Order: sequence, then C-alpha cells, then structure tokens
Amino acid sequence: MTSTVLKAGGLTKRYGRRTALADCTLTLPAGRVVGLVGPNGAGKTTLLHLAVGLLAPSAGTIEVLGRRPAADADQLARVGFVAQDAPVYAALTVGDHLRLGAHTNPRWDQRLASERVRALRLDPAQKAGRLSGGQRAQLALTLAIAKRPDLLVLDEPVASLDPLARREFLQGLMAFIAEHDASVILSSHLVSDLERVCDHLVVLVDSHVRVAGDVDDLLAAHHRLVAPRAAAAELPPGLEVIEQSHTDRQSTLVVRGDAPADPAVVVEQIGLEDLVLAYLSQGAATPDPVLEVTR
Repeated sequence: MTSTVLKAGGLTKRYGRRTALADCTLTLPAGRVVGLVGPNGAGKTTLLHLAVGLLAPSAGTIEVLGRRPAADADQLARVGFVAQDAPVYAALTVGDHLRLGAHTNPRWDQRLASERVRALRLDPAQKAGRLSGGQRAQLALTLAIAKRPDLLVLDEPVASLDPLARREFLQGLMAFIAEHDASVILSSHLVSDLERVCDHLVVLVDSHVRVAGDVDDLLAAHHRLVAPRAAAAELPPGLEVIEQSHTDRQSTLVVRGDAPADPAVVVEQIGLEDLVLAYLSQGAATPDPVLEVTR
C-alpha cells in the first residue's frame, strides 16, 4: 500500500463563476482516520467527490492510492464510499443489497457482510425503504466495508441521525478500523464525533484548506493565551494569531507557535473543538499557505 492515500496539488473545482474548492494542496497519510471538517458550503463534499471520481477537477491534480480517482475497475474496487444521507435502494431488500454488492465488487467479503447484518439484527427480507435512518446508514456502511477497501470515504454519514444511531454507527466504524488495515476519510461538522475516531485533521473554510496535520501535533502547536492587553500587544515574533478577542483590560488569543515565557501571560492547552472553531472564525479571511504540522 502507498504511504499516502490522497495527494492533491492546486486542486480546484468551479461551477461557472462559483468556486467550490480553491487551490487545494494536501497530502493525507495512509493508515489514518482523517477528519474533514468545515461549515456547510466549505467544499468538503466537493473534495470527497473529486477523491472518488464523481467529479473531475477544473484545475490542479489529485491522486488517490497513487492513481487517478476511478481510473478503472481495480481502482474503484479499492475505495469504499458512503455519501450524505447514506443512500440505498428503497425497493430492494437488505439481502438484495448484499447480492448486488457481491455481484459488483471483486473483493467482496460475503462473510463480513452477513455477520454485520446479523449483528445489526437487520432482516434480509426487509426492504431498505422501510428501515430507520440509523439502519439505512448501517446498511450503507456494511456495503462499503464489505468491499474490503483500502480507503473508506464517508461524507457526513451521521449528520441526520439521532445521538443513539450516531453512536452505533461510529462503533461499527471503529470496529472496522480496529480489525482491518484500511484508511478512512470522514467528513463531519460534528467535532465531538471526530474526536472519538480521528487522528488526523483537515479544516476547510471558504473553499480553502486552512490547516491540516496529525491531531496530536496540531494540539501541541496551538495554545490559548490570556493576558493584559499591553502584554498581548508585545508577543514574541513567530507566533501566529488564529483567533482573538479583547476587553478593555484583557486579551484572549488562540495562537500557533511556541508559548511565550512571559509571567504576565497565562498559557492554556486547547482542545480539538476550540482549535477547529478558531480556524472557522477566520471566515472569509485570505488564507495563508496550508500548515502541515509535524514534530
């Protein structure tokens, strides 16, 4: 298996005058669970559709598992995809879906599919259109992982599910990750879900990649500083301010870089949700070059 699952250079997708993804340069390592996060309209679905070959770039390049997305049947067999709302065929039964999967996927694992259907207590004779939202999502996940993919791509698969169904879906995903040697890209706007399963993060804002890197490295490289306004105005060079707020006497900043040693400055660790929100707050600001934090 290649050391990277996705490599993009200057990747851009336009629809007329609207840019859905702009100048995306990104490398995603193999063997990771990548969380892709951003507000609605940020370009998450566009990036994933480019990755699985449902869209063609307007400019730039993209490789998935070392090749052009959807280049041929072999490439398609190596990628599993669950789109938004976990689409299934309403008129087909659960068993029909498994038979269709076996017919269309050369790497199909019938034992895995059947065991998951039994564990989920899905009736093979039940039509998919009569399943609950959580059951449809689990069926879609079953079809995707029974392909035995090298890369599993999930586009906000739990966004419309209730908390219990979300938890059960993520438990099934984590079981798959633990048992099989596959990489995962999971798009979501629910940071709490990403915290449970992801070890690599990509933040998209306004069609641009704002930050990307291993979660532990990103958290180690960012801090929250609380300081008197005068001290905050004299921070050492090399610190990048990601987010800031001020009162008459005090400043609170999220920064990237080594924490200052100034005793007037309180340095706090930052969690994943606060880190993501700091980058999202930049909104329409002109993006800096993508930061890929490594130790």
